[in-house]
Amino acid sequence: MAATDTTQPKAPSLHELLDMEKMVLSSKIREAQSAAERWMRYLGFPGGIALFLLVYYLPAGAGLSASAQAGAACFALALVWWVTEPFPTYVTSLVLMFLLLVTRTSNAKAIMDVLGMEVIWLNLLAFILSSMLVKTRLAKRMALWLVLRFGHKANWALLAFVILQLALAPLIPATAARCVMTLPLMIVVAAIYGSTQEAPNNFGKNLMLLNLACISVLSSVTMTGSSANLIAVGLIENMGGHRVYYMDWMRVGAPIAIVTMLAMWIIGQKLLFRIKPEDQVPHLEGGLDLVREQYAKMGPFSFAEKKALAIFGVVLFLWMTDVFHMRWFGVEISAPFAALLGAVIVLFPRWGVLQWAEADIPWHLLIFSAGAYAGGLALDGTGAAEWGVRMLFGGMNLRALPFGVAFTVVIAVMMYSHLLTTSKTVRTLIMLPIIITLAKALGWDPLAFALPAALCIDWVVGLPISGKPNVILFSTNQFSVMDNFKYGMVACTLGVVFLVVSAATWFHWLGITPAFWAMPQ
Repeated sequence: MAATDTTQPKAPSLHELLDMEKMVLSSKIREAQSAAERWMRYLGFPGGIALFLLVYYLPAGAGLSASAQAGAACFALALVWWVTEPFPTYVTSLVLMFLLLVTRTSNAKAIMDVLGMEVIWLNLLAFILSSMLVKTRLAKRMALWLVLRFGHKANWALLAFVILQLALAPLIPATAARCVMTLPLMIVVAAIYGSTQEAPNNFGKNLMLLNLACISVLSSVTMTGSSANLIAVGLIENMGGHRVYYMDWMRVGAPIAIVTMLAMWIIGQKLLFRIKPEDQVPHLEGGLDLVREQYAKMGPFSFAEKKALAIFGVVLFLWMTDVFHMRWFGVEISAPFAALLGAVIVLFPRWGVLQWAEADIPWHLLIFSAGAYAGGLALDGTGAAEWGVRMLFGGMNLRALPFGVAFTVVIAVMMYSHLLTTSKTVRTLIMLPIIITLAKALGWDPLAFALPAALCIDWVVGLPISGKPNVILFSTNQFSVMDNFKYGMVACTLGVVFLVVSAATWFHWLGITPAFWAMPQ
């Protein structure tokens, strides 16, 4: 009788796991992970069409224009398809762009001009810089060091990325740049713990989603963490009559953001996506001794690595010193143009370290982003997003409520409003004036509502289309839209809880908020 073949598939070697040049971001649709996901894909296609028709043909509400209603219908269809994934996300984005045209929500130039937006260029150029880190093996060296230092157990490896993103947040305001510069490390560490885009596990989900949350939420630690934060500060000063200093922002924003991310570090791996015991240690024959051996074999920094480090240092310096550019150079070098300078040096003949064909640029990701931004801009441009916010606040009698209840409502609306628009800047320009005006109408100091609400600006973690890092990390195929939504909603809800508790304690002691149960005057 023939012997039964009981051999198991051989685990990938460390050399294969660290071959980053083969780890491209796939444009293929992610495989359904469960029967529920398969049913969502079956029902998502007709469901999106049904929701489009329902919103498009509903009687227009008071003050809602025909173009705003059409834009809302188009975005609703795209949102259902992005969540249920009956098609690749970039196909849905292309459909959305076409629908915006034929429903006369946006004109052709406005839709096509999205591909020329700074955010699209920043994504493209940041991937060139990321490819440089991979090609020169600098990313491999960083990944090996990170695994040796923190990789003995999964929970410490995850915490290492929290610390890394916290260190980078005050230095690099561009969230997409922070995401792309650390993406090669995430991919390799995920693979070392057995999570690849072909066969993701819960360690990979936790790693990508924790980084997604950290990159966005930790931007609220300082007022310079995002350009939208600075806009909020200007609105609070000009409309609310309060000047917010750097340390004012930091002493209210930093504790909330850091505590929330530490809580998500625990909740993610213990409750939301429990990591199996076998995935809590590196999937390597020989364990960390083999990693240590590979790290030793790399020897001292090569000339190419030093060049890559110098190029990235120049870009990082320009990102960190943008407030001084006008004084130094007579022109402001924004984050995309700093990355552009780095890309020029990287690709320059003979002096550079990369050829164009070696740059891993995920064009499908840029198309996905373009559709998301086109839809978000249509909601903003037609007034649909602002109308929805005004209707929400207008339907509440906040004057009859104590401060703490009104505060909770305002913070919750601000926190979850990122699900309606893809632009932090536009969301700030819509929401903050409404909140400041509302505070004055209720008889409260505008700072009591506006500063805590401004801390919510960067918490864009609910959907892959909610922010630039979300789009980038979603393309690793390590998590689904529903995974993103579940993780993001838990993080946002924790943020609301911590902000409300702080309003009753910490913010009140600082003199920012009145007594929690005080009534309007």
